Amino acid sequence: MKLPVIAALLAVVVLGGLGVGWYLNTDRSGDQFAQCSSSTAVGGAIGGPFTLVDETGETVTDADVLSEPSLVYFGYTFCPDVCPLDNARNADAIALLDERDVKVQPVFISIDPGRDTAEVVRDYTDLFHPRMLGLTGSQEQVRAASQAYKTFYQIGDTSDPYYLVNHTTFSYLMLPDHGFVELFRREDTAEEMADDIACYVNAM
Repeated sequence: MKLPVIAALLAVVVLGGLGVGWYLNTDRSGDQFAQCSSSTAVGGAIGGPFTLVDETGETVTDADVLSEPSLVYFGYTFCPDVCPLDNARNADAIALLDERDVKVQPVFISIDPGRDTAEVVRDYTDLFHPRMLGLTGSQEQVRAASQAYKTFYQIGDTSDPYYLVNHTTFSYLMLPDHGFVELFRREDTAEEMADDIACYVNAM
C-alpha cells in the first residue's frame, strides 16, 4: 500500500478515536433508552436539518430521509477500505435486524460530491444492501449536513484524480421524533450494533 494511503487511513482512525472522546460519556440516567447503551452524546446536539440529493437525483430533506429508524454514515465511494468495511458491517447489522423483523434504513452520505454523483452513490450503496440509500449534493449542502452531525472531513488535492478524503467514521442511529440516540464506532461489531439498535427501536 502506498505511503499516502497509509497516512490517510491512519488519520481516519485517529480522527474517529478523537470523536468518541468529544461525544461520549457514561451517564444515561432519566433516559427512556437508558437500558440500551452505556453511552450518551455530549458537546451539543448531533443531527439537524439538511437538504441533499438522493440516488435518483431528487432533492430530499432530513424529514424525507429520516422518517423511520435510520443508521447514518458519512463517507465516500473512492475510499480505499475504511468506508467499504464500515458500510459492509452496517449492512450486516441491518440484515441481522431484518431477521428480527426490526426495520432500519441504512443511509450513506457522501462527503466527496465532486466525484460522487447521484448515479455513483446509487451503484455504490447497491453493493452493500438493497435498502441502503445514497445521498450527495453540492459542496455547500454536504458541508451543512456534516456540520449538523459534528463530523469532520478534509478533501485532498483535487488536481490528483486519486485524491483521498480524511474523515471521521462514526455511524449514527436516528429515530423519528427522537433524533440522534446512539453513535457506533469502528470497533463495534454487526452483532453488537444489531442488539443495541433493536433495543432502541423496541423502546420507542
